[in-house]
Amino acid sequence: MFNLSQHYNFAKSFVFKKSPLYVQFYITARCNLACEQCNIIYSDAKHQEMNIDQINSVAENLKKIGVNIVLLIGGEPFVRKDIHLIVQAFTKRNIHVRMQTNGIATREQLSECVNVGGKDISISLDSLEPSLQDEINGGFNKSWTRAIKTISNVSNIFPENSTAFFNSVIMPKNLNQIIKVIKFATKIGWGVSLVPVHISTPENPMGYRTLDYDNNVTFNKDDTPKIKKLISDLKEIKKNYNLYDSDEYLDDVEKFLLKKPINWRRRNNDVCDSPNLYFAISPSGTLKTCCDFEATKDVFIYDQDFPEMYFSGKIQEIVYPITKGCNGCMYGSYPEITITARYIKAFIERIKYFNFKPPRIKKYTSEELQVIASDILNEQD
Repeated sequence: MFNLSQHYNFAKSFVFKKSPLYVQFYITARCNLACEQCNIIYSDAKHQEMNIDQINSVAENLKKIGVNIVLLIGGEPFVRKDIHLIVQAFTKRNIHVRMQTNGIATREQLSECVNVGGKDISISLDSLEPSLQDEINGGFNKSWTRAIKTISNVSNIFPENSTAFFNSVIMPKNLNQIIKVIKFATKIGWGVSLVPVHISTPENPMGYRTLDYDNNVTFNKDDTPKIKKLISDLKEIKKNYNLYDSDEYLDDVEKFLLKKPINWRRRNNDVCDSPNLYFAISPSGTLKTCCDFEATKDVFIYDQDFPEMYFSGKIQEIVYPITKGCNGCMYGSYPEITITARYIKAFIERIKYFNFKPPRIKKYTSEELQVIASDILNEQD
């Protein structure tokens, strides 16, 4: 997955925990969907998108502070026509890029991204049932079919040793679909990373936390046995299927869904590792502590003095008051990086996943993928 210098940065981040391994870069707030579990198109709408020159400055500054991985996220990143130039801004500086899409990415865009060094992608997939996925995506017809076509394009365009994931959000309406999505991913050489649904309120809206006006994405006490069984089943099937998530993380997914305190931050005084191991960037280039919180002071990552601010501790001074007041999230990437850096069992799991038996993308047409999905969907539990 990584070359030699990237492995060095990876190790330095984990050992010293003072050099950010991972950055989420929200390159746009625009999106072609209005998914039930997401609020980012509203919470980030105030930000003007950066141009490619500003993004190159962002990339240069992230290189200077030792960032190893950048996730290009949105909104929907592939609504930007210059997506390949954004990928190139990081790959030419030896920063590993993971792209994300809901399935709108065209074959031409994917090819352009691969040509400039992109070989890591995740696609949102919450169900193998087309009508249910379309409903989750905000009632957009054929959004599932378009995602399947994009999965096929990725499988046929990306090199075999590329990394490909499905991002799946656990909600009441797709609870019985999660295992099936994992089986589908394994069959075609992809992995799965899970995120429990996060709820927000109109008084306190947050980026990836949905505003649940219709009470259709909120779990209740009657769901407790189902949630516990799902987590137990997930920990068991990891032995044979491509589920990325650590046991430590899955245990906290259960707690989070059952509205109990989570534990993954307990080895760091009950705060997360932002900005030492990770942070986020808004579409306009300002510092975000994470998905939920923006810095209280405008700090532009493309500014020439950003690396100096980071190494001097000024960024930490801005972020720490926010992390200390946060109850904690379960947004996948952030918890898993902390868990991997601070829990030896999870670290060994990551090494095994990416280095000993990494999934290998298999080539399928979209029609073949639809048949595979249908067969798995109709299997007896």
